[in-house]
Amino acid sequence: MLPGKMGSERAEARAAGLRRTLLTLNVFAALKMTLFPMAIITLFWKDRIGLTLTEILTLQVFFSLASVIMEYPSGYVSDRLGYRWALIVACVFGIVGWGWYLLAATFWGVLVAELLLGVSYAFISGSDTALLFETLRAEDRVDLYTRCDGRMVGWAQGGEAAGALFAGLMYAHWPLLPFVAQVGIWTLALGLCLSLREPKAESGGPVVSHLAEALRVCRFAFRESSAIRATIMNGMLLGLASFYMVWLIQPYMQECRVPVTWFGPAWAGANLVVALAAANSHRVEGKVGVAGMQVLFFALIVVAYLGLGTITAVGGFLFYYLLTAMRGLQGPLMRSRLQALSSRANRASILSLHSLAFRLGFVLTGPLVGLLADSHGLSTTFYVLAGFFALALPVAARNFLRHNHAYS
Repeated sequence: MLPGKMGSERAEARAAGLRRTLLTLNVFAALKMTLFPMAIITLFWKDRIGLTLTEILTLQVFFSLASVIMEYPSGYVSDRLGYRWALIVACVFGIVGWGWYLLAATFWGVLVAELLLGVSYAFISGSDTALLFETLRAEDRVDLYTRCDGRMVGWAQGGEAAGALFAGLMYAHWPLLPFVAQVGIWTLALGLCLSLREPKAESGGPVVSHLAEALRVCRFAFRESSAIRATIMNGMLLGLASFYMVWLIQPYMQECRVPVTWFGPAWAGANLVVALAAANSHRVEGKVGVAGMQVLFFALIVVAYLGLGTITAVGGFLFYYLLTAMRGLQGPLMRSRLQALSSRANRASILSLHSLAFRLGFVLTGPLVGLLADSHGLSTTFYVLAGFFALALPVAARNFLRHNHAYS
């Protein structure tokens, strides 16, 4: 065989391998977010378990605490043992966590399930996107990262939208059916992760102390690298802006007397908005620049909360779609910057620190938002959140742009 032909076949094989890995990661992204219970979970907690909004937000604090405790260790383990193994561990915890819901009948039963799921998502956090980056880097195609990240988000939100479409019907047929289906989804995801291939990691030399190395990465991210610190803080605030509404939108829709049969399609629509925004994040950035993106995030968030606080008609929930659009736009942008500022030895760790900051922010503020909603109503809560983000977002954005001036 001629050398040129051999080289051509080798290149074709590598290209095919890259396409296969990208498709596998996209399908995994769709499966991990095909969350049948999510469109009805607040109703399940309130009507079947009997939880208040304060208890629901407190549950999510415990979920976040589990993620906070495991977030950075899981990212560090992922960097050392491999991203594929981290995803396999995540799938196992996901199967057990959703399976536990079949037995849960009290706050404490739900809490156990949420803790297991918190560990699951901690192991996913940073591992799938780090694997994407390393796969592209191995093929010298890092320039495609933001586009591929956006596509992964698109697949993920498409999966969540598909699950939401059937959630209401499944819940009406049997309240536990969405959870049974979820166990099946995570079993499929486990099989998919077992088939993944991971680029060989570069040798970084022996690590004398894993604790010392983990602390060194933390020190680098939060003290030595002002760009990483500013990016994490800005991303945390943007993440919180859309995350509060995940747990408040269903009670809000009930107050607006939206028919329960609309809940699934409305949730699906929200996720399709995230998917479209994420898939086009790089295009929007190309047109308005990074600074323009920060202005857009501010407008979407503040207008959304003001609209939700003012409108109590059936169609008022459409203001929530402004927040989901912001969520889709900001994710690839923030992750792309963190990937560029990281190395193979600390990539998943730094991405996990980003998620840890977000979870810790929710731990500190989530119960307060729940208490405010229970005591003063959703409308007042939305006005308070609009005022808070109107003050906090410009500070975080200015800091992000100042420390990432070469990037912006």
